[in-house]
Amino acid sequence: MSKTAGCCQSCLHYVFDYETPKTLVIPSIRVGIVFRFTQLLVVLYVVGYVCVVQKAYQETESVISSVTTKVKGFAFTNTSDIDPRFWDVADYVIPPQGENSFFVLTNMVITPGQIQSRCPELPSPSTKCVDDCDCIEGYSDPRGNGILTGLCENYSTTVKTCEVRSWCPLEIDTKLPERAVLAAAENFTVLIKNSITYPKFNFHGRNLLPHINSSYLKRCEFNHKTDPDCPIFRLKHIVAEAGEDFQDMAVKGGVLGIIIDWSCDLDLWAGKCYPKYTFRRLDDKNPANNVAPGFNFRFAKYYLTPDGGETRTLIKAYGIRFDVIVHGTAGKFGIVPTIVNLGAALSFLSLVPVVSDWFMLTCMSKRDLYSRHKVTYLNEDAETIPLDPTYGTQ
Repeated sequence: MSKTAGCCQSCLHYVFDYETPKTLVIPSIRVGIVFRFTQLLVVLYVVGYVCVVQKAYQETESVISSVTTKVKGFAFTNTSDIDPRFWDVADYVIPPQGENSFFVLTNMVITPGQIQSRCPELPSPSTKCVDDCDCIEGYSDPRGNGILTGLCENYSTTVKTCEVRSWCPLEIDTKLPERAVLAAAENFTVLIKNSITYPKFNFHGRNLLPHINSSYLKRCEFNHKTDPDCPIFRLKHIVAEAGEDFQDMAVKGGVLGIIIDWSCDLDLWAGKCYPKYTFRRLDDKNPANNVAPGFNFRFAKYYLTPDGGETRTLIKAYGIRFDVIVHGTAGKFGIVPTIVNLGAALSFLSLVPVVSDWFMLTCMSKRDLYSRHKVTYLNEDAETIPLDPTYGTQ
């Protein structure tokens, strides 16, 4: 029974005993250095990193943006595959309007005069045949060019393939020009108009800065060093800024990013908010894995023949898609984040004595002495120590 009572008494002491701090002055330079050095680290972290670098005293908001583009330029081609032709923006920008992006045609495979009829499929292990039994009528291979008719026809004097119902003659897209047809596209220019807003701070901006006017736009061209505010970019320079060669990229196409950074400090003492431009290639260009490289798609132009029939010219278009990517975060002084981070800073300062106590009770030679005086248990049942009779007298 007494054992149970002792256990209960111990639990009560554990729950209800009151602890109060006691000031213990340690005349040790080593402990003092550790204490002040730890304080200095906390202050440097709060002031240098939290306030100056992270600007944690600010409220923040992400940018809301809209982008429009306008490409300009002309080209003339005269190749064996294409008749002499003049190209303007309506020919090589497909589609005319994109969502934060635009595509410039640079190379192509053209299959003219296609009509809906029957013709032998292009030779491949799955399309070669010996007789009609090898061709299943009505079957369509997603990798093929049409629907099988069930007949095995001569593709050439030595090869027979299954006949398909399709647009004939079939496209042979392996005959891609080694030099881009529209190599002159490198000198085309694009005007990028970008408007942004930060609704929380009632801030609006655009990349057409206040000093830009019509006469300036007629003569300016973007350059990081000489003209960083101009919103008109030459395609060759965009690709070069991304570390690529335009003529190499134009053969099979690719995807390139025009990145506009609107990260701004909107405090009264900060500078003005201007956009910053960077460029990089976005599609994977890995020499070790060049499966399906570049960027391409197909479209057709349809015509009516004199007898009322339909014919088309199929174009497999290769080119560069430019994605305009706008990002940014604005910050402005706010009382709530300031109070929150000030409280966090004070909590860090409260850890300084903990570090100093650990050093004092672990690394010092007199740690046993410090430990005895660091914690004192007061026994209220002990006799009161009498004071010296002369205490407080002369």
